[in-house]
Parts: sequence; C-alpha cells; structure tokens
Amino acid sequence: MSGEISPIRLHKELSRIWGTPPGWARLSAVNHTVVGRRFMLAAFIFFAIGGLLAMIIRVQLATPESTFIGPEIYGQIFTMHGTVMMFLFAIPMFEGMALYLLPKMLGSRDLAFPRLSAYGFWCYVFGGSILILALLAGVAPDAGWFMYTPLSSGRYSPGINADVWLIGITFVEISAIGAAIEIVVTILKLRAPGMSLARMPIMAWYLLVTALMMLVGFPPLILGSILLEVERAFDWPFFDPTRGGDALLWQHLFWLFGHPEVYIIFLPAAGAVSMILPVLARHPLIGHNWIVVSVIGVGFLSFGLWVHHMFTVGIPHLGQAFFSAASMLVAIPTGVQIFAWLGTLMAGRPQRVLPMLFLFGFFFVFVLGGLTGVMLAVVPFNWQAHDTHFVVAHLHYVLVGGFIFPMLAAAYYWLPHLTGRETSYHLGYVSFWLIFIGFNVTFFLMHLTGLRGMPRRIEAYPAELGWETLNLISSVGGFLMAIGFALFATDVTLQMLYGRRARRNPWRAETLEWATPVPPTSYAFASLPVVGSRRPLEDDPDLPRKLAAGEGYLGFARNNWMEVLSVSTGGGDIDHLVMLPRRTFLPLWTALATGVFFLGLLFKLYWLSGIGLIVTVGLLLRWTKGMGLQRDHGPLEIGRGESALAHYEADYPPSRWAMIFALLADGILFGSLAFALLFLWVVAPAWPPADLISGGWLQAFALMAGLGASAMLTRRAIRSGDDATPRERSLLLAAATGLMAVAAAALFFMSVLPDPTRHAYAAVTAALVVYCLVHAAVGVIFSAYGLYRSKTGYVSAARRLDLVIAQHWHDYTFATALIAMVLVLVVPMVMT
Repeated sequence: MSGEISPIRLHKELSRIWGTPPGWARLSAVNHTVVGRRFMLAAFIFFAIGGLLAMIIRVQLATPESTFIGPEIYGQIFTMHGTVMMFLFAIPMFEGMALYLLPKMLGSRDLAFPRLSAYGFWCYVFGGSILILALLAGVAPDAGWFMYTPLSSGRYSPGINADVWLIGITFVEISAIGAAIEIVVTILKLRAPGMSLARMPIMAWYLLVTALMMLVGFPPLILGSILLEVERAFDWPFFDPTRGGDALLWQHLFWLFGHPEVYIIFLPAAGAVSMILPVLARHPLIGHNWIVVSVIGVGFLSFGLWVHHMFTVGIPHLGQAFFSAASMLVAIPTGVQIFAWLGTLMAGRPQRVLPMLFLFGFFFVFVLGGLTGVMLAVVPFNWQAHDTHFVVAHLHYVLVGGFIFPMLAAAYYWLPHLTGRETSYHLGYVSFWLIFIGFNVTFFLMHLTGLRGMPRRIEAYPAELGWETLNLISSVGGFLMAIGFALFATDVTLQMLYGRRARRNPWRAETLEWATPVPPTSYAFASLPVVGSRRPLEDDPDLPRKLAAGEGYLGFARNNWMEVLSVSTGGGDIDHLVMLPRRTFLPLWTALATGVFFLGLLFKLYWLSGIGLIVTVGLLLRWTKGMGLQRDHGPLEIGRGESALAHYEADYPPSRWAMIFALLADGILFGSLAFALLFLWVVAPAWPPADLISGGWLQAFALMAGLGASAMLTRRAIRSGDDATPRERSLLLAAATGLMAVAAAALFFMSVLPDPTRHAYAAVTAALVVYCLVHAAVGVIFSAYGLYRSKTGYVSAARRLDLVIAQHWHDYTFATALIAMVLVLVVPMVMT
C-alpha cells in the first residue's frame, strides 16, 4: 500500500488530514505542534507579566519607607508574582515543550489524546486570565502564593481575593492533570516500533517521571483548594481551630504539592540538559542508566520532604530529624546527574555556541542554589533563616538556575526546529550576560539581607536597619536581568521574522525529532520509523529521506483516518493501531462551559455553576460522537507487510491506560481527604465530639449495595459477547442501581450526618460522603453512556472499550466508598 503513492502526493494527503486551516478555523486545532506552541507562547506572556510584577517589587524595596505602592497593592503584587511564575509560567512552559517535542522524539505523529491537550490549553488560558483580570481590577489574592490559613480564611480575607486564587488555580490545574495523563500514556504507548523503554530518548524518562509526580503531587493542592473554598463559601470549618479544625492542615496539603513542585519544575529542564549537552559536547551521555535511576530517585524522594518547609511550626524533634535527613538525601541523585553531565563535558569537545553558554550559567547558579538548600535542610539554621530573604534567594537560585537557564538553552537549541530559521546569536550573547550578571547581583545579595534579618513579604523597612544599600543594588540587578530577558524576546522575534532558513539537524543530533522537516509538518512523519537503538540517526543517517518517501510504517493515507501505532508498554513490539480524533471546536466550547462553572462559584451564582457543569458534561459526551467503529474490522494493514488491530478492538488501548492514571490521581485526592480526617483526629483536641458521631448504617448499606451491583452488572455486560439484549439489560440495571447509590448517598448527607458547620469532624465526614455521591453520579453517566454506545453499534464482543472503562470507574468507586464508610462509621466506634 505504501508503494502506491508518491512522496509529494503522500505529503498533500497527510497535510489535508492532519493539518489545521488558517483563520478562525485555527481555533479548532488539536495538533500537538500547534497546541504546544500555544502553550509556550502563553507561558512566556505570563512570564513577562510576572517579571513586570517583580520589577514593581524591586522598586518598592529599593529604598526604605518607600511609598511607591501601598501595603494592600503590594500584597496583591507579591502574591501574584509567585502565583504567575509557579502556576502560569513554569509548569505550562514545560508542558508546552513536552507536547511539542514528545511525539517527534518518540517517532509518532501526535499525542495520545489531542483533544485533551487542546482542552487543557484553553482551561489554562481562561484560568490564568481570571487571575490577571482580578489583579487589574484590584481584587487579586493577597495572602501570599502559598495562601496560608487563617490569613486566607473568610475572617481575615473577607473579600473575593482569596476566592480568585482558589478557583482560578483549580481551573488551571485541570490543564496540568490532563497534560500529565497525556504525557504518561503517550510515552508508555505511542512510541516508534522497536523503541523499548531502554531505547527512549533520555528526555522521555525525565518527562515520564515528572508527569507521574504531577499525578501524585497536584491532587493534595486541588483538595486543599476545594476544602478552603468550601470553608469560605459554606462555613465548613476544616481549618478553623475554634471548631475542631487546624490551620496546619492547609500547610500539609499545600507542601505535599509544593516541594515536589520544585522538582516537577527542575526535572524537565534537567532533561533538556541531558539531551542538549551530549550533542554540543560531541560525546554520548555518560552514565545514561545511572541518570535514569537518579531521576526516578529524585521523583520518589521529593515526596518525603514537604515538612522541610514547616520546621518552625512545632513539629516533634524526631520528625524534624527525619525530614532534615531526607532533604539532604535528595542531593545524592541530583549530584549523580551533575557529575554525569560534567563527565560528558570532560570526555567530549564542547562547542562554543550560545546554548552551551546558557548551560554553563545553569551549572553555576543551580549548584549554588543546591548548596543553600542543604544549609536550609539543617534544622537550627532553618530556624534562623526561615521566612527571611535568604529563603527567597535560595528559591530563585534553584528555580531560575534549575529551570530558566536550561530552558533558554533549550530555546536556542530547538528554535531552528520550531521556526525553520537560524539565529544571528549576537543579541543572544548580550542577553545571556545581562541575565547572568543581573540575576546574581539581585539574588546573591538577598542572601545577605536575609542573614541580616530582613523578612519576606514586607513592603517597607526603616533606614536604620542597614538593608538600604543591599536592596538598592539588588533592584539595579533586577532591572539588568529584565533588560536581558527583553533582548532574548527581541532576538527570538527577529529570528522568526528575518532569520536565514535553517537546514535540517543543524546540531548533528542523533534523536528522531531532527528527522522531521524544519519547521515540522502537521503530521511530523510521513511514515513511522523502526528504532534499533537510542541514536537512530547515527544508525541510519538516511532515515529522514526514507521516512519522507513512505518506507516506514503507515506510509499512506486511509479513510481520512489519523493513524499512529501503539507498542507494548515495556518493549517496542507493535501492539495495535490507534485512530486519533480530528480537529474540532469542542475543546474550546467545553473549556468555556467549564469557565462558566468556575465563574459561577467565584461570584456565588451557584445556579450558573449548575448550568456550566451540565453543559460541560454534555459537551464532553459530545466529544465521542462519531468516534469508534460500528463494526469489527479485524487486523488492518500498517505497512511493511504487517497488520494490527484497531485500538477499539485491543485489550489495553491508550484510553484504558488514561482511565487508570486518572483514577490514580483521583485516589491520591481521596487519600488526601482521608489524611485530613486522620490528621485532625490526632492533633485537634477533643476530637471528635461524642454527640456528633452518628449512625447511618442502613443508608451506607444501600450505597454499597448499589455501587457493588453496578460494578457486577457492568462486568456481566462485558462478558455478554455479541448478545446485545443481555448486555443492554445489564447496563440498564447498572444505571438503575447506580441511581439507588446516588439516592442513598444523598439521603446519608442530608438526613443522617450532623450539621457540617458545627465542627470539623462533621465537615470532613460530610466531604467523604459528598465524594461518594459525586462518584456514584458519574458512574450512572458511565452506565447510561455504555448503554447508548451499545444500542448504536459501537460495542461488541471485540469492541468493549467503553464498557471496560466504565468497569474501572465502578470498581474504583466501590472501593473508595467502602473505605469512606469505614472511616465514617467504623473508625469512630473503635476510637471512642
């Protein structure tokens, strides 16, 4: 089949299928190249906004007793600077880079779920816009980007400011969770044939670990934001110590996210270093396997460090010792990577090019940040430096050194690929030195002001404390750095507009992204390669021509299908054929409806939130119209004389993996809620009050019976083979028993549980029951959807995907509801 079409015609056919037309239709784009570019552009715009806020902060602190801005505005600007840089720049920038590069590095044509990526982008832009518009309106959050309670509670932040942060950030986190699932499933399943995990580019390992960390690290923050917003809106006292809550619960939930967040930001940038440095050093990366092990180690250890930020809150000495040791231990796998990079440089012949210059800046700045991090891991020193400018300086040395400098190197390295043009480099060199010098002048001196006792978050200070000269010099350095970033933006713009045409693979790299045309086509590869090592372009320098000529897999266009291949999870054997959805406006409309839901919550218009939620669910179901096969196709030709089943007929297609990882994130959120209950049980006095412990065994039994029946009936529907009538009857009964579970959970919540506003125990138990109620309701939707798909011919004995996904949801809902009922009914009986 691949020999029946010329390369030019193949290019035209694939461009028609995969491409996005100009004009308003471009808003319907789901292609990973387009969406990845949009992420990176939006992230850089937010970075510019965050940088402008930083300059306002430096003007305010340049002189003592400054009246440039007042304390209220300063609180908003301080909070928004951290919020923008952490949530609206760093994570989305790495997401954009991953979405753009991953399929090309892995030898695929696109990501596993293109519409999910597009939906995530619009959620990110809309959620970020809520925060920026709030700043312009003077109602931005002002309690710090960490939103500590009770400062952010309704009593001390009565306006809408804190709600903007809680709701806006939760909106943005939808994008992060979606991107994490996208990245994990794409890496595990959508690699080129022959590319086992051991043959993946090193960057893919970094991104895989990072995405898994996001699935584990982000749910505690999402839960904390939900609980705090519920406390502010409905007076459920999760964090109110006068009614059985505890303000430290917020700190635990936040830093369960916050410290892994530092490594979530660092690891993708470190992956870029591991990709770029061997190419520019002209030597293979030394210690590849050790680096992979160290990356996994960093990801694992990062979740044992969250109390590192809480040494001064009264943690027992034994706990402080444990977390202090863990904070030092994480330096070992990080050091393994640094020594491997240095060894690669020493063994090679480094080229004197601009990306290498930024890598040298990375080594200098990041190592200094790591050293101050080890200092802060020592408890007595931490007590002295906590909440001073020393911590601010350390944070910026780690984040700017560990993320900004590598990403600037990555920008200059991959810009010829992205734009198809070369840079003149002249402005880039000036930009580097201004950023490097300006950064160190700004933040090195902040170590000294911190050691002299200058607290963070203050907007003014008296002259007699001796901080004036250091702050003035820091502010001058900040403006030097800002000029450097402006020159970088100018250089990139000039390159895109006026740069000379770049040749393919100007750096003589050996990974697959350089086998695509520059700039890349919408389909990336005209045919998919076969990979035999980690350096496919070294193995076959003629590979780009062969792929363009259609000599690989899927070197043809068929039925207007957007086709890619899926391989076995660990190895590189072809598993099945994946048919991706075409471009559509549905992700945009769905994100808008989701925005209506969050805006309704923000302005306490709950009827509007209800409408937004219903429309969002309806649009999400609308995504699947026309997707799937209405008859069994059996093995389909994939080229090179081979065939494979379509993913609808496969056992473990990407969408099944996506559900598994989505339930992993959901399970972490549920575990965080259970942690909240047990934490308060341990630390809060007289907890729980005896008069608040209630029964509800009958309702709990009805809930579990309904959920269990739904799960069993869904399994029966899967086993029904081609017998449509028994399958549809089972699905109908599954939906009916699910409705019984919903009614039981609602009755439990409304008539059995005590008033959630009375005490934190009642609030947390009510939250657990609401969790079960929501999941039971979603289970009803899954059963009804499976019934609809069965009646319309999309389900058969071979095509069971819709029902298998529903089965996973029902099983998970039953398991978590069982745990919740034990926590609500059994534990109080045992503990009191």
